[in-house]
Amino acid sequence: METAIVIAGFGGQGVLFAGQLLAYAGMDAGYHVTWIPSYGPEMRGGTAHCTVIISDSPIGAPVVAHPDLALVFNLPSFTKYEPRVKPGGLLVVNSGIVHKQTFRGDIDVVYVDANQIAENWGTSKMINMAALGALLAQRPVLPFDVVAQALRDHLPARKQHLLPQNIAVLEQGFKQGAREPSI
Repeated sequence: METAIVIAGFGGQGVLFAGQLLAYAGMDAGYHVTWIPSYGPEMRGGTAHCTVIISDSPIGAPVVAHPDLALVFNLPSFTKYEPRVKPGGLLVVNSGIVHKQTFRGDIDVVYVDANQIAENWGTSKMINMAALGALLAQRPVLPFDVVAQALRDHLPARKQHLLPQNIAVLEQGFKQGAREPSI
């Protein structure tokens, strides 16, 4: 099993942390992982994306042209990565910002209002957890509990006070993702 995941959006949306979290969870579960971040010169408001590969065998190269799974948090990311998802793959779209629909019939797509879920728990800065939860509901590349534990173990100390909200948003995203049919 080898799964390549791209997470993309604006800086400040938690793109890089969502990828780091998946990488930590994969390592904690005994998998081989890579995490490659990329962001523009502006940390907040600029574009950001990362690539995560989770595999049960050594990973040959960390570069991914066509991911199995993509989480897109904004319209530029949707435009860039929607055509790149492998046939049979999954695209998780933050429908709170992206109001465009895919015309591809060869991938599964889940539209989750990650902004609304996160704002229900206090801040839109947790959209990454809502989208990640929806991903795990549709494609359990890692067990939900493993990712939740990695969040407990790896959330930076300065953000530990937000741990209960992050777990709640991850759970709510999972519940919404489980209810949404993949199109």
